[in-house]
Amino acid sequence: MVCPLCDRRKSRRDCPALGRSICPVCCGTKRLVEINCPETCVHLSTARANPPAVVRRQQDADLTLLLPTIQALTERQHQLFFLCLSVITRHRPDGFASLADADVAEAAGSLAATLETAAKGVIYEHQTQSAVARKLADEFRRLIEEVRKEGADVRDHEAAVTLRAVEKGAREIGEAIGGTDTYLALIGRLLQVNRAAAGQHSPVQAPGSIILP
Repeated sequence: MVCPLCDRRKSRRDCPALGRSICPVCCGTKRLVEINCPETCVHLSTARANPPAVVRRQQDADLTLLLPTIQALTERQHQLFFLCLSVITRHRPDGFASLADADVAEAAGSLAATLETAAKGVIYEHQTQSAVARKLADEFRRLIEEVRKEGADVRDHEAAVTLRAVEKGAREIGEAIGGTDTYLALIGRLLQVNRAAAGQHSPVQAPGSIILP
């Protein structure tokens, strides 16, 4: 039987989340990213206990690329940063459009500019050129509003610094290694690792519970 996810390779692993068999490659690459794996999945447990050497090398390479873009962030900003990453990985553009690194950079940069202007006491909405970026920027804005409603005193300047880190990564990581949509792939792998380390289905905690006072 052909794997229903890739339509190429043979199905060899029973997937309790999907209720059908899939191929080992899709199991390994889509686990906790596109597939909501239950804690009882034997393949998930095995991967957590014994990650292959190639996965460990990929994790090291990802962190090497990411750290320069976030090393100046404070603890609170790190927490908000990972919430922004979760927004990106959940984002689904309208219609047949697809999300690209350039859209992430534009969305984060435009909202950061708006917040930086607001921090100076001037209300001005910096617009995006891409409709995909505009929708993602709106989701970033809703995230910040939600965090504030939960009681976290996140100032405009602080949120802008965090969004600039997202923009920097989306613009520079792909350029550094010559890939296409490399940042999106990297953060997808990163959040998958965080989920596995935490032993839970959510890559980050709820907004109100992680932002420090």
